[in-house]
Formats: sequence, structure tokens, C-alpha cells
Amino acid sequence: MKKKYWELERNVLILIAIPLPVFAFAYLYTTSGNMELPIPTFPIWLSMFLLVGIPLLLAFSYFKFNGGIKQLRNAEIPLEEKVQQYCKMTMSRFRQLFVAGFLCAFGLIVYENPGFTVAYAVTLVLTSLAKPTPDRIIRLLRLKEEERATVEGFKIREG
Repeated sequence: MKKKYWELERNVLILIAIPLPVFAFAYLYTTSGNMELPIPTFPIWLSMFLLVGIPLLLAFSYFKFNGGIKQLRNAEIPLEEKVQQYCKMTMSRFRQLFVAGFLCAFGLIVYENPGFTVAYAVTLVLTSLAKPTPDRIIRLLRLKEEERATVEGFKIREG
């Protein structure tokens, strides 16, 4: 289980790190004015679609994850199964946050609308609040006694 947790943490960090420079480039491009890129023109309705779609994607991700967590709180499910399902749900959530980050960068560079910067800031907040840690797993799954001690052991890296 510990190995599965560390793989999850590595994969989540990758999904967090990749959109950051893409959005940073889009932000610097739109604010500096020093560079001109041949950016194709897209219909304005796509901008509105994205500005509505990104928050919907973030909300969907949040509610789907929390709904799954509620099902995992069943005491009859073995800890290993709980952790495995938590890892799957977390990866799904971070893939959705990954997509949201790229959509924000795309929208900002194409439409130069500051709403995409706000959407990305919200995405980053949700990303930081959702990052898996042993303490978060314990709290979300409401683990007690032996299960809690086992998950707290995830904090210690081995070799």
C-alpha cells in the first residue's frame, strides 16, 4: 500500500507541474506584449463555453470525488481496498484538474480574457487542497486505530 501511495504522489506532482509552465507562458504572453505569435482565431462562443465549462468541470470533479469518498467510509471494506480506490479517485480528479489547467491556458492565450486567469487560480487552489497526504487520507476516510496507524506509516519513506 505504501508503494501505491508514493506512486500516487509522484503522478499527482507530475499532473500538477505540467500545466504550470504552459499557463505561465500564456500569462506572460498576454501581459507583456513583447512577443507576437500567429494564434488562430476561434469563435467567441468558445470563450463563453470554456468560461462556463471550466467551473463545471471543477465542480464535477469535486462532487464526484467526495461522493466516492462517502462510499469508501464503509467499515466493512478492507483498508487496502480503500486506499486503492482512493488512489484511483484521486488520479481521476487530478486528470480533470490537469485538463482544466490546460483549458485555462488555451483560453487565456487565445482570448486574452482575465476570466481564464481567475479560473486557473481557482484550479490551483483546488489542486493544493486536493493533494494527497496521509493525514488527508485519514481525515477523508475517517480511519481509526490500526488503519490510522498504517496510513500514518506512509509518511516515512523507505530506501
